[in-house]
Amino acid sequence: MIKKTLYFGNPAYLSLRNGQLVIKLPEVEKNIDIEALRAKLIKTIPIEDIGVVVLDNKEITITQALIAALLDNKVALITCDDKRMPTGLLLPLHGNTVFNERFRNQLDSSLPLRKQLWQQTVQCKIENQASVLEIYSDVSVKPLKVMANNVKSGDSDNFESQAAVYYWKNVFTDIPGFVRGRDGESPNHLLNYGYAILRAVVARSLVVSGLLPVMGIHHHNRYNAYCLADDIMEPYRPFVDKLIIEMRQKMDIPDDLTTDIKRELLAIPVLDVKIDGKRSPLMVAVAQTTASLAKCFNGEIRKIAYPMFP
Repeated sequence: MIKKTLYFGNPAYLSLRNGQLVIKLPEVEKNIDIEALRAKLIKTIPIEDIGVVVLDNKEITITQALIAALLDNKVALITCDDKRMPTGLLLPLHGNTVFNERFRNQLDSSLPLRKQLWQQTVQCKIENQASVLEIYSDVSVKPLKVMANNVKSGDSDNFESQAAVYYWKNVFTDIPGFVRGRDGESPNHLLNYGYAILRAVVARSLVVSGLLPVMGIHHHNRYNAYCLADDIMEPYRPFVDKLIIEMRQKMDIPDDLTTDIKRELLAIPVLDVKIDGKRSPLMVAVAQTTASLAKCFNGEIRKIAYPMFP
């Protein structure tokens, strides 16, 4: 089942009642004696239908009971900063009945295995980057194809970085000298927001699969609690890039993210991808990816299930 992504960009009071997320708008408190208005301005959503919640307003109040219920149902809770960009991610401490066994398998995984898994990850990411360029650019994708075919265990030749240079140089052909960077020019702000949503989806799925997001197969940073999510999301990034390219083709992109733009980006969990030969919403595909990763750590298989473009 595809879980919903909820975005709250206006003041609201969020609470829990009978297993439902209850949404009250400020007008409810100001008009407590008007029952018709109360009914109109109070909405409920079943907790089990939710996958990601984005809180993007300083005047949102959320109860501890609701937070506990969301985490108990493996919901990723994202908070935003003063610039209304995702800045925090809250996940459950465990999300799988055999999490202790899977934690141990992950922690005991060998360095050669992790290097092989990173090799697969980089290969798939570069192949998907090549697919994006093939669709939206006139440049040759042969350099990316060659790099993907020559990635070694652990990506010892750093083809991921080399491919990124070629990819970002050519993906936004209408922006001469475009440089990908968190604080760079537009559409970097779209990429930042989109990748934050993607990261939350991946981190949530890792927890559901009984894995520790903090322990990456490649990324290692003592200040990063989601190193594994940053690893596993790499082959999915080009799907976000494709969405942003299409957004720029159909609408003007301002320097500040509007509600309409954020609404487009919140569709990332339901983007169409192909995995194991079948079309699938991105969120469902991510679940297959993280489940296959758990099996790799357990010694059942040696290959992660990653997405391709349909």
